[in-house]
Amino acid sequence: MAKNKNKQKQSSKTKVIASSGSFQIEMVKYAGSIDNDKLIEISESLVKEYGSAARLTENTIQTYFNRPGTLPFIAREQGEIVGYIIGLPLEMLKMEPWARLDVNFNQQNTIYTYAFVIDQDHKGNGYAKILKKVYLNQIKKQQGIQFVTGHVKEGIASRFSGSISIIKKIKNWQGTGKVFEYYRRVLS
Repeated sequence: MAKNKNKQKQSSKTKVIASSGSFQIEMVKYAGSIDNDKLIEISESLVKEYGSAARLTENTIQTYFNRPGTLPFIAREQGEIVGYIIGLPLEMLKMEPWARLDVNFNQQNTIYTYAFVIDQDHKGNGYAKILKKVYLNQIKKQQGIQFVTGHVKEGIASRFSGSISIIKKIKNWQGTGKVFEYYRRVLS
């Protein structure tokens, strides 16, 4: 008997956290293979700024969307994924020297923002701001979490609201040739 070449794609399991009209934010409980192509496509816009390592693959989708302890969210417009943001406990990055040097490493009090992107066609309409706000509100509900960290291009963190500090500047982040800042946001 021949193997079925058209392997059936699995559906994602999500929970709607916020919605307004045709736009909604969902917490991802399980990213099914049915959404892989769209997630990978959206990640392409990160490649320009962060290099090819920022491109999602089927393996990284499993790692960052389906791994216990991660906090992935997707944004949908008219049912289609238009963006995502992924948070994970700082301790999950134990292979990264910079993570181990963070004063909060092994304190279980920090969520690192691994990736945050809105599809090019949906930028400028407030979706990124809404997605980030919902993300931060959900993190505040996580027991013991006091901080959110991440890497952004130099100058971006100064536009964030709240109590933000720049922990370190990296001159050539991930081989991009650009200066990035490692920031920390105090959750209140």
